[in-house]
Amino acid sequence: QVQLVESGGGLVQAGGSLRLSCAASGRTFSSSAMGWFRQAPGKEREFAATISGSGVTTYYGDSVKGRFTISRDNAKNTVYLQMNSLKPEDTAVYYCAVARTTWARRDENGYDYWGQGTQVTVSS
Repeated sequence: QVQLVESGGGLVQAGGSLRLSCAASGRTFSSSAMGWFRQAPGKEREFAATISGSGVTTYYGDSVKGRFTISRDNAKNTVYLQMNSLKPEDTAVYYCAVARTTWARRDENGYDYWGQGTQVTVSS
C-alpha cells in the first residue's frame, strides 16, 4: 500500500514563499512520476506540476508556471513543490499524487494514489 504524507502548508502573505513536501512509501519511488494538484474552495481540482521518475522532465500548469518549481529526491522518497511569488488565488488544498507511469503527466486519471492534502492560504 502506497502512503503519501504532505507537509509544509500554512498561511503566508502575498508575494511570499512556501515549500511543500510529500514523503512516499510503499512503492519503488523512482519508478513513478509524481504530481501536485490543488483544489480551491468551490472549484474543481486542477493540475499544478508534475515530475518524471528520474526527475529530468517537469510540466507546470499555466497558472503556476514561472513561480512554482517541482523537484524530487529519490534517495529520500520525497517530492517538493517550491512556491514563490504567491498570490491570493493560490489559496487551495494541495495534494501530491503518485502516477501509474514513469513519465510525467498532467491528467488526474493517470494517478492512482493521493495524499490527504495540505492547506495553503495566501492573504492579500
